[in-house]
Amino acid sequence: MCISGRSDSTGHSGAPTHRTTGGPISTELRINERIRVPEVRLVGPNGETVGIVPTDQALKLAVEADLDLVEIAPQGRPPVCKLMDYGKFKYENAQKARESRRNQTNVIIKEMKLRPKIDKHDYETKKGHVVRFLGAGDKVKITIMFRGREQHRPELGFRLLQKLAEDVQELGFVESSPKQDGRNMTMVIGPHKKKADAKIDADAARATKEQERAERKAEEDAEREAAHAAGPVAQKKERGRSENLDPEIEA
Repeated sequence: MCISGRSDSTGHSGAPTHRTTGGPISTELRINERIRVPEVRLVGPNGETVGIVPTDQALKLAVEADLDLVEIAPQGRPPVCKLMDYGKFKYENAQKARESRRNQTNVIIKEMKLRPKIDKHDYETKKGHVVRFLGAGDKVKITIMFRGREQHRPELGFRLLQKLAEDVQELGFVESSPKQDGRNMTMVIGPHKKKADAKIDADAARATKEQERAERKAEEDAEREAAHAAGPVAQKKERGRSENLDPEIEA
């Protein structure tokens, strides 16, 4: 026999209840009529302190100044509010955030592998790559790979890493000292320049090269035009001299 009104497994009678979860916390500042506290600590549009005033009076001042009343410090007692153009404030903040994201750069670690008995030509080639990476603002992980009996001569790799660090010291510094890692020995060289600064320098150098190329092209075009303009006159004079080379004719 079914008994109505029997409690469920949660101990409540009737239909089971459902728990509701709140939505995401809003990061928007409270403005104007959304500010429900009785009084606020008011700051003027130029940052001047007005003092603690009733909220309705602060709203009236905002309307008179054609501004918004914005709660900038809700944790205050009472909350701190400021008179400002909220639309302009949001726009400027968005611009700053966009600029910050544009200037933000991810740290990139390049890797260069060498053998302890590398010949001079290969070493110069590898060093050139390291110079290019550091010049672009990237870190470089140098790995010395030991094979066979080379594993018993770690000092070869250590000296090679020291030499490389000295050769590129104008562009980078040893961020992580040489350490043995199994069959390999590694060292990390960090750039003196930040990625953003290196990009600015690279863009400036590229612009300078383009300008120099344009100037050279303009000079070459000017010389070509000058030579073309003087061409017929030079040919006439040359023909005149050649006709008078025979002394019999000249006599």
